[in-house]
Amino acid sequence: MQIKITYAYTLLPKQTIIKTHVPSLRFRSSKPKLNLLPLSALSSNLIFAILKSKTGLLDMNLELDTKPTLLSSSDKLFTHTLTDGANTHHHHHHQRRRRCSSSSDAKPRDAPTRPNRTQSISRAAAETYLVTRLSFILLRYLGVGYRWITRLIALGCYALLLMPGFLQVAYYYFFSSQVRRSVVYGDQPRNRLDLFLPANSGEPKPVVIFVTGGAWIIGYKAWGSLLGQQLAERDIIVACVDYRNFPQGTIGDMVEDVSQGISFVCNHIAEYGGDPNRIYLMGQSAGAHISACALLDQAIKESEPEKGESITWSVSQLKAYFGLSGGYNLLNLVDHFNNRGLYRSIFLSIMEGEQGLQRFSPEVIIQDKSIRDAVSHLPPITLFHGTSDYSIPSDARYLLIFCSKTFGDALQRAGAQVKLVLFEGKTHTDLFLQDPLRGGKDELFDHLVSVIHAGDKEALDKDAVAPPRRRLVPEFLLKLARKISPF
Repeated sequence: MQIKITYAYTLLPKQTIIKTHVPSLRFRSSKPKLNLLPLSALSSNLIFAILKSKTGLLDMNLELDTKPTLLSSSDKLFTHTLTDGANTHHHHHHQRRRRCSSSSDAKPRDAPTRPNRTQSISRAAAETYLVTRLSFILLRYLGVGYRWITRLIALGCYALLLMPGFLQVAYYYFFSSQVRRSVVYGDQPRNRLDLFLPANSGEPKPVVIFVTGGAWIIGYKAWGSLLGQQLAERDIIVACVDYRNFPQGTIGDMVEDVSQGISFVCNHIAEYGGDPNRIYLMGQSAGAHISACALLDQAIKESEPEKGESITWSVSQLKAYFGLSGGYNLLNLVDHFNNRGLYRSIFLSIMEGEQGLQRFSPEVIIQDKSIRDAVSHLPPITLFHGTSDYSIPSDARYLLIFCSKTFGDALQRAGAQVKLVLFEGKTHTDLFLQDPLRGGKDELFDHLVSVIHAGDKEALDKDAVAPPRRRLVPEFLLKLARKISPF
C-alpha cells in the first residue's frame, strides 16, 4: 500500500489527513505533536513511526509530497475509515463516485425548490461551526500581533455602529422569498452562491455575478446582500458567489471556485429568470482581485485552444467587468498590507509563495506579450476606486502604490477596452457600505444601473422615476463608523 502525505510547509490541523493513492482510501490519524514543523524536514523513519503508532499499519511504502500546498482542514468530503476488507474499500469507492457524479452533474430544475426553515437553520449552524473552527486555525497562524488585534477590535466597533442597517439587511436575507440562499455550484467546501431575484418575474432579467471582498480571509457571500437587495429592486438579478478563504484554501483555490461559480451562472441562470445574454461580472476589494484573475485565466485558456483545456464558460458570455476598490498588483501591495496588519508571512501563504505574487497579479499578467491574443477576448472593463482609499490606494498619491490606475493603464496599453472612474474623497468602504446604507442618490449605484440597463428604454424610464433608496443608518453613526473603520 502506498501512502502519500500531502502536507509540506504548512500548519497541521487538528487531525492530520493521510491520503492514499487508492481513490477510495482516505483516513485520519491522531494529530502528531509537530505543529508548524515542515514535514519536508522530517525523516521518513519518523513519519513511518508516527503512522505505525497511530494507525496500527505495519507495511507501507511512504512517499513524501513536498509540494507547498494547503489541504483544507475542514474538507470532510468522501472521508472513510480504513477497514480490513478490500470489498469494503471497493464499496466505498463506488459510493464516492456516485456522490461525486450526482453533485457535479446535478442541474437546477425549472422551478427550483427552497429549503425549509429547519434545513436553513441546520445549514446556518453548520456554516457557523465551520467559520468558527477555521477562525481558530487562522489565529494559530497569526499569533499575537498588535496590528491585527487593533484592526480586529476596530472591525468589531465598526460593525456595531452599522448594526441598525445590518439587521435590516439580515432580515431581508433570511426571510425574503426573493432570496435563494446557498445554491450549490460545485463539490468543494463553500461552493455556494446566493441569488437575489426581482419581485417582477416577467421578462428575463440582466444578471450581476458579484464576488465579495474580505482580505482573502473573511470573505462571505452574504456580504453582498445589500447590493443584491438594491439591484433586485431595479429588476436586476444578483448572484453572490462564495469561495474558500484562507486557511481553508489559497489563492489558486479561490480563483478556481469563482471561475466555477461564474460557469454555473452562465449555464443555469435562465432557470432562475435571468438573461444569459446580459451577464455582468463584478468584484469588490479582494473579490475584485480574485474575479480579475479568473477572468484573465479564462481569456488565456480561450486564446490557446491547442492546449485542449476544458472550458465550461466563455468570456464572451460576459457583457462587462466591474472592479471596485481592487488590488491588481500584489508585488506593490505586500509591504503595504504588512504595515496594516496582514503580515507578509500570512500574505505569502495566501498567495502560494513569492512566485504567486507575480502569477496572481493581473496587472503583471496583462503585460506579458505572449498572452496578447487573450486581451481581445476580454469584455469592456470599468474600474471604480475612491481617492481616499488607504486599504488599497487608487494611485501613487498614497504611499506610492498604484492599483486601479496602473492596472487601467496596463490594460489600455495591451489594447483592452477600459474605463477608470475615481470618486473624490471616498474610502475603501464608503462606496460599498456607508453610501448604500445612507440611502438617497449614489453615484456608483447609478453608474452600474445605467450601464446594465443601457439599450433598454423601458428599464431606463423606470429608473428615472424610481423612489430614492431609504436610509438604513443614522448619519452620525455613519460618520463615526467611517472614522474607526479598519479598512
